[in-house]
Amino acid sequence: MTPSLHSPARTYELGGTTTVPRLGFGAMQLPGRWNGPAVDHATAVAVARRAVELGAVHIDTAAFYFSKTNRANRVLRDALHPYPGVTLATKVGPLRTPTGEMYAEAAPDQLRPAVEQNLRELGVDVLDLVYLRVGRLGAAVAEPLGDRFAVLAELREEGLIRHLGVSNVTHEQFAEARTIAPVAAVQNRFGVLDQEHSALVDECADAGIAFMPFFALGGGHTTLLGDNLREVAERHSATVFQVAVAWGLARSPSIVQIPGTSSLAHLEENMAAAQLILDEDDMALLRTTP
Repeated sequence: MTPSLHSPARTYELGGTTTVPRLGFGAMQLPGRWNGPAVDHATAVAVARRAVELGAVHIDTAAFYFSKTNRANRVLRDALHPYPGVTLATKVGPLRTPTGEMYAEAAPDQLRPAVEQNLRELGVDVLDLVYLRVGRLGAAVAEPLGDRFAVLAELREEGLIRHLGVSNVTHEQFAEARTIAPVAAVQNRFGVLDQEHSALVDECADAGIAFMPFFALGGGHTTLLGDNLREVAERHSATVFQVAVAWGLARSPSIVQIPGTSSLAHLEENMAAAQLILDEDDMALLRTTP
């Protein structure tokens, strides 16, 4: 029988200075689905608090995460302020109308107000990590980002941001950002069913840069129930979602998973994935997942 892999490290040194767990929490779903029903505020607060109790003390949020009745940053502030032991990451770039329509990307002169909005909503003086998100919520767009990333670099120099990241970027945009200021993290779509950015994941690992995938659980794709994932899940008496999280942790030491949910039961399921150790046979099978 193939020996099990060594248990993945449980923490990562973000920017070489800030220790974060490799299994954090994404706040996008806390206010409710963007165009769907809102989540009860008390429930959302309970989920955020439970995430921290379970060790997910790296939390990914954004001011543009909101539903008709609530905002992710408001939930986090009500649940966790003043955030003892918690690292807060947010992202700026996409612009939404008050009714939720994504209508544009922030111009350089709109990025400082966007960062300041996150500071106000979260009730903090400095943000641990701020990503420049490009391409709104669609696919990465190959366009220069230097003038926008330079604004965030200035805010970092002013002490309003500790670490900088880029999100939804091409390899060329990643390289461009690194010529302007240190990049501590990349947040692109990546998971067992979407391994397009494998080379970028490996480059981040070599450079000591965190890779924090979005939609690591598939982003709602029902193909997560495909044969290979189901087979691995059955081997370990786990769910396919747990396997998806564990796969990322095993795939690269640079990966920090940030699965999100507004359900306490789903949160418990996600966090239990940290105990799941995949062996070489599992990893080989998942490399062939369509």
